[in-house]
Amino acid sequence: MAKVSVNKHQPVYQMPTNPAAVRTKRYALPTKKYIMLAMKNFFKAQIKWILLPVALLLINAVVNITGVYSNIWIYVVIVVAVILYILFWVIQFTGITQLAQYKPMFEKFSYEIDQRQILMKMNAKEGSIMKWEQIQDVYKDEEAYVMVISRGQFVHLPYSIFTSEHDIKVFERILKQKEFLKEK
Repeated sequence: MAKVSVNKHQPVYQMPTNPAAVRTKRYALPTKKYIMLAMKNFFKAQIKWILLPVALLLINAVVNITGVYSNIWIYVVIVVAVILYILFWVIQFTGITQLAQYKPMFEKFSYEIDQRQILMKMNAKEGSIMKWEQIQDVYKDEEAYVMVISRGQFVHLPYSIFTSEHDIKVFERILKQKEFLKEK
């Protein structure tokens, strides 16, 4: 990674560029969009746990119907617990948008994407490199590509930041070669 010095007496390094890379316009992820995407990714990862409250509700319903033990509070407790769990994660993801250590996630970057890496440039001299190995999953929705790095960390690339249709096709080809997008 090329590092830009804060000290004016130290040399400033240029970020390496690839002439064949897909270049994008500058883009910053809005915080509301981040929270929505983070919750969507979280629910996709946690879908199997939805069976636990459903099973508890069904078991209690069977026990109530058979007359073995009549209790309505278990329904309230399960619903409140699920609401509190969801609220906990909404607060976590909202808090990330306010923390100083996560501010770089919401700054404007332009991207240079090639077969080797994703170069995230703040300006001509500052930026960071993300290797393809860091990306766990990529999916395409109606308005953007989302590259998931971990729970709560992802790169959101709307179609509008690409400079041409050709760049979108090249980016999709790279994703297919890296086996993130499946052939249709």
